[in-house]
Amino acid sequence: MDPALFMIGLILVFIGFIILIIGLLISSGGETKVEGGGVIVIGPIPIVFASNTRIAIVLMILAIILIILTYLLFYYPGLHPGG
Repeated sequence: MDPALFMIGLILVFIGFIILIIGLLISSGGETKVEGGGVIVIGPIPIVFASNTRIAIVLMILAIILIILTYLLFYYPGLHPGG
């Protein structure tokens, strides 16, 4: 395992926890509204779920981009760093 890649991953996880703590501290002051959603990709079929239409549309676009990126990296091995 590449130590630099491991450190980058560890730093990103640490930054994620910091953002989570900051968000909790900011939202603890008053009433908050939580919206969210997710994408599950099973093969070529994305399943999108969200709390409102705006988030669902953004997640659909993200799912399409991820499917195209996966296709390009799978069928054109020269595009990824290991190929």
